[in-house]
Amino acid sequence: WDLHLKGAGKTPYSRMGDGRAVLRSSIREFLASEHLHALGIPTSRALCVTSSQTPVYRERQERGAMLLRLAPSHVRFGHFEFFYYTRQHDALRQLLDHVIACHFPDCLEHPEPYRSFFRQVLERTAGMIARWQAYGFCHGVMNTDNMSILGITFDFGPYAFLDDFDARFICNHSDDTGRYSFENQVPIAHWNLAALAQALTPFVEVGALRESMDLFLPLYEAQWLALMRGRLGFVQADDGDQALIQDLLKLMQGSAVDYTRFFRELGDSPAEQALSRLREDFVDLQGFDRWAQTYRQRSEREGTDQAARQTRMQAANPKYILRNYLAQQAIEAAEQGDYEPVRELHAVLSRPFDEQPGMERYAQRPPEWGKHLEISCSS
Repeated sequence: WDLHLKGAGKTPYSRMGDGRAVLRSSIREFLASEHLHALGIPTSRALCVTSSQTPVYRERQERGAMLLRLAPSHVRFGHFEFFYYTRQHDALRQLLDHVIACHFPDCLEHPEPYRSFFRQVLERTAGMIARWQAYGFCHGVMNTDNMSILGITFDFGPYAFLDDFDARFICNHSDDTGRYSFENQVPIAHWNLAALAQALTPFVEVGALRESMDLFLPLYEAQWLALMRGRLGFVQADDGDQALIQDLLKLMQGSAVDYTRFFRELGDSPAEQALSRLREDFVDLQGFDRWAQTYRQRSEREGTDQAARQTRMQAANPKYILRNYLAQQAIEAAEQGDYEPVRELHAVLSRPFDEQPGMERYAQRPPEWGKHLEISCSS
């Protein structure tokens, strides 16, 4: 494991920055990375947060803090781009050889190890993005310097999980164009992989890189479809599953349907009963009724009993998700010296699929103010 003290002060790479972190951002990364791990989403980890009385200046004066972050490697796409664009090809080869030896040793058995390396990075990235999209995670700043070579979620800033489903949701209040909106995460990941491929052109034939790039969308779509199929309680594949899922998301859009609660509640009771209750959340009632009829027919073809269906769906659909307002409430307490809300929230989010008696308040719909918090890069 690589250990990284985030916020420990200036380094040779701080440029014009102070190298510091604030308590707010450190707690947010701590909670998010550990929660993603519990959800089964590849991520860096966070061991602890250390606070201090040192003032740090961002949008306002805040308390300083330091996060001890862990990952098998902190190498990013941007490292390869740096050596490529500064024409340091010997150093680029050295970096490639080091990363392959440490983290992709099976590539050494391939007749073209660098080509095999890129293919594996692409596969891992497709899997990570599929999980982001399936569970409603928005990263917020997907530049190539925030993309791990290992395909793990990295460098948390203005992230958010979807409350109401909105494909156009933007979690970073400074992202005026929506470049990193929820629906753009897939094309941006594809673009970032193309940037990495460009950096590898001194060592891998362009045609081979393009062949790998062509695999990204099919790989992503297959994994996303499998995850969403599981969220709906299906094990078997059906030709109509993709249309069923897309139709549901279209109905959710604009209806203020809570993304996490919908799937959890769909599996908490028999399908007929759950659909009757969930119908109240939709604006297009006729459209939902048509979807519900198709879903019932699809569930009947699956042919499993209700107990097995419920167990399967509860294992795929979290009851608890890290909502921005929950993080904000814990942060405000910590800034006053009370860390118990952070510890309790961390404990709840570490078991997101489990029923946790006494903790139901963490699974409630967010208040309206909680859906509209402005999150910045320094968050």
